[in-house]
Amino acid sequence: MGTTSTEVLAFPNIRAIVRDNGTAEVLVAGNSRIVPAGDSVQDLRNNALALVVGEAQTLQRPVRVQIEDPEGHGELIVHPDNKIESVSYEPRPTRRRVEAPETTPETVAPTVIDTVPVAAPEPVAVPARPIAAAAVDRQPWPPNPVETEPATEIPEPAQPSAAGAEVPQTTATVPEAPLTRRSLKETSFLVSAPVLEPATQGWRGTLTRLGLRMDPSAEELSEREDIRTVSQHWPGPRTIAVVNRKGGANKTPTVVMLSAILARYSGAATVAWDNNESQGTLGWRTEKGAHDRSVLDLIDSSQSLLSPSTNAAEIAKFVHHQTGDKFDVLRSDENEEGDHEVTAEEVDIAHQVLTRYYRLVVMDSGNTARAANWRRMIDHTNQLVVPVTAIEDRAEAARLTLQTLESRGGNDAELARNAVVIVSESTDAKRIMTGDALKRAKDEAQRIADGFEPFVRAVVRIPYDPALVNGPIRYEALQPATQRAWLAAAAAVADGF
Repeated sequence: MGTTSTEVLAFPNIRAIVRDNGTAEVLVAGNSRIVPAGDSVQDLRNNALALVVGEAQTLQRPVRVQIEDPEGHGELIVHPDNKIESVSYEPRPTRRRVEAPETTPETVAPTVIDTVPVAAPEPVAVPARPIAAAAVDRQPWPPNPVETEPATEIPEPAQPSAAGAEVPQTTATVPEAPLTRRSLKETSFLVSAPVLEPATQGWRGTLTRLGLRMDPSAEELSEREDIRTVSQHWPGPRTIAVVNRKGGANKTPTVVMLSAILARYSGAATVAWDNNESQGTLGWRTEKGAHDRSVLDLIDSSQSLLSPSTNAAEIAKFVHHQTGDKFDVLRSDENEEGDHEVTAEEVDIAHQVLTRYYRLVVMDSGNTARAANWRRMIDHTNQLVVPVTAIEDRAEAARLTLQTLESRGGNDAELARNAVVIVSESTDAKRIMTGDALKRAKDEAQRIADGFEPFVRAVVRIPYDPALVNGPIRYEALQPATQRAWLAAAAAVADGF
C-alpha cells in the first residue's frame, strides 16, 4: 500500500469491540464511541468499521484498529482514502463438551458439564487487500474466518453409587454424520443481486462525476423503477384504450405521450390509432408522412397485409411515423363529406392487422360510448386509461364513462375497476396559464384526483405545460417535470399488463 509503519502506528489506540449480547463500541484513545445498533452481529461490525473510517478521515492518516468479537480477534489498517486492509485474524479456540454417562434410575449420578479448551489453530495471515469504504456494509469480519471443528462427545469415568458399589462404565455412542458434498447443481458462481449503479442526478450525480461514487436518491431510484416498468416486452400484443365521453378532456395528448414513452423505453413497435367514428384530431397533433392514407385504406388492404407473404415494411404505406418519438400513427378517416362511420367489424379487421405488425396499440376514441366502434374497441382493450383536465364537466364525463362500463358488468366492469385516471392541469384553454389561474388549476386537479382514487387502480397528476396546448406534440418539447410525470403515468399503465 506504500504506507510506512510509522504512519500506521501514529495513532494506534483504536479498538473495535463487538459483544455477543448485541452491543458494540469503538474506543479511540480510551474514549468510548457507542456503535449504532444493528439487527445482527454483522451489522454491528459494519457500523463499527464505519466509525473507524471516519476517524481515519478526520486524522488524514492511516490507523491501526484492533478488532474483538465473539468469533475471534485481529487487526485492520484503515486508510483515509477509504481503503481497508486486513492484517491478521485469530479465531476463538473451540470448546468441547464433557457429559456424564447414563446411569440407572436407582443410582442417578449428578450430571457434570464442563468445558475444556482446545488449542487454537495457528493464526491465518490474510494478504492485504484494499476494500472501498463505500462497501463497508459488505466487508467480511473476520476476513477469511477459519471454520471451527464440530463439537465431539468425550465420555467421563463412571461415578460410584450411593451404596459404594461401582456402576459399570458406559459410553453414549453418537453416530457420526456422513461427510457430504454440495452438488454442482446447487452451486453457482454468478452473482444474483444486481449491482446498484451510482447516482447520475442532482448533487449526488455531480459528486459521482467528480470521482466520489454516490448512491442514487430515493427520487432517482423511483424514476429508474418506472423506466424498468415501461421497458418490458410483454408476451403477445397489448391494447390501451384512452376514453372520455367529453371532448377537450386531453385524450389525444394522452395517446401521444403514452405512445412516445412506451416506444422510447421499451423499443417495442408501437402504433397510436385514432378510432374516432369519423374525423379525429390525432393526425393534426402529430407528424404527417409522405401520404394521406388513413384507417379506411388499411382496412381496404387488410387481405394483402394479413397475407403470410407480405413484408413487414408494407405497413409503412398506411401509417405516419413520428421521427422523434419513434412510434407510428394510424389516422382516422378524413374525407370531407364525413359520410362514413367505422363499424365494429372494421375495428376487428384493423385491430387484427395492427397486432400483427405492432406489440403495443394505443387507441384514441370519440365521445360516444354508444357507438359501435367505441364498444368494439373496449372488447379488444387490455388497459383502460381515462384522461381528465382540471375542469368540472370533464371530470363528470370521466365519472360517467367509468360508471357506464361498470354497469355493463363482465370484462367492461373489470376494465373500469383497473383503470388509470390521468388528471392534467388544464391544457385545453388555448392560452398560457399563469398566476392565479395556474394555482386554481393545481388545486382543482388535486381535488379531482382525490375524488377518483377510491374507484380505480391508479391516479396520476400531470402538471401544466404550454407545450401541450397547441400544435404538434413532442416529448422533447416538454419541461422535465412534465416528462417525469408522464413517465409515471406510463408506468402505471404498464403495471396493468
